[in-house]
Amino acid sequence: MIGIPEAFTRSTVEREGDPGAAWLAELPGIVDELLERWGCAPDGEVMHGGVGIVVPVRGRVEGDAVLKVSFPHPGNVHEPDAFAAWGGRGAVRLYARDDERFAMLLERVRASILAEIEDADEVVTVAGRINRRLAVPAPPGLPRLRERAGAWEEQLRKDAEELPHALPRHVVDAAVATVRELGPLQPDLLIHGDLHPRNILRADREPWLAVDPKGHAGDPAYDGGTLLKSRALTLLEADDLRKALHRTLDVFAEAAELDRERTRRWAQFHAVQAAFWGRRHGFRVARDGPRLDWLVEFADRLSELLLERS
Repeated sequence: MIGIPEAFTRSTVEREGDPGAAWLAELPGIVDELLERWGCAPDGEVMHGGVGIVVPVRGRVEGDAVLKVSFPHPGNVHEPDAFAAWGGRGAVRLYARDDERFAMLLERVRASILAEIEDADEVVTVAGRINRRLAVPAPPGLPRLRERAGAWEEQLRKDAEELPHALPRHVVDAAVATVRELGPLQPDLLIHGDLHPRNILRADREPWLAVDPKGHAGDPAYDGGTLLKSRALTLLEADDLRKALHRTLDVFAEAAELDRERTRRWAQFHAVQAAFWGRRHGFRVARDGPRLDWLVEFADRLSELLLERS
């Protein structure tokens, strides 16, 4: 029976409470059952992300694989659907799935992540190319981001009214305009939904492959915003933040073959959304205190800089 990493146990209980503890108690048995069913044996140390564990295995499939089991949550439902639709195009291959258990048998990739690359342009270029490859016609049944546009606008207005903030009105209005104008008209394409350099790993079949998708249907330019949020703190080292920010947008849009202005608008929406989210909930890296205040102010600054056109 496998051992569950202590850090994963602790974070799951802190986040999910009693339901998380109950699931953790069942998890070793779930893994054993799946290993037997899929004819696999453990082949390395158990790893984990934020919501699931990953067990390296050998056995049923050609080459190496991993067994991934996630905490049952609505946000994890469509991950296997995305992998199935891509069929290995720009993402790891799906070998087997158990939707009731929130489990998958997946192609194994290396432990090296794109975020470890020091060349900023290379990181953004690779992410843009992956984004382009993942933009295939979305299968039925996936959540359509266009259906969230109304809720996004409502939340932006609610946050702007209820939360103390220093965002100028025209900055918030720009994010609202993006949601109103671009939100309902998104193409019916499959997108990753959480595209950032920690979710792109080195592989053998291809140089880089994506993992951990949300499996949404929408505008590929939307993921330009998720990428930029993940790269924001790396831009602090730049001599000219505005120039570095817009350079990131330029490189990503070109590599992803996306409209640059559309990508900028989605990125600005993400920045405003993050600024409000931080005020209401905090961030994973800072729940309160001076660091949270600093991160919120930085999100405010990005929200304003992203209104400027290069």
